[in-house]
Amino acid sequence: MRPTELFKALADETRVRIALLVARESELCVCELTEALEQSQPKISRHLAQLRSIGLLQDRRQGQWVFYRLHPQLPDWVLDVLRLTGQAQASNLTQDLQRLELMGDRPSRTAACCD
Repeated sequence: MRPTELFKALADETRVRIALLVARESELCVCELTEALEQSQPKISRHLAQLRSIGLLQDRRQGQWVFYRLHPQLPDWVLDVLRLTGQAQASNLTQDLQRLELMGDRPSRTAACCD
């Protein structure tokens, strides 16, 4: 991954919020991201596709649901950027994290998501 690819992707507020939430939570389902960010599923999916296409995120399917996590082979400099950005933007993620926490029946990683 080139720095220009990463910074171009993270220039969008929704994509940076997705990346920081996934980095913080380790893995999130599309339904969790739509709840946390208060955005439609098609919009979240479009942003996730962009983050996956540059190699920042990796997806896995569990039944009909798709979960996203940071790509396990990210270079250290990318992890450092995300860590530092997450620290600097912690207060800006507070509402997203609260919505995620209040979601109620958050999906189990072994059960079906969002029945």
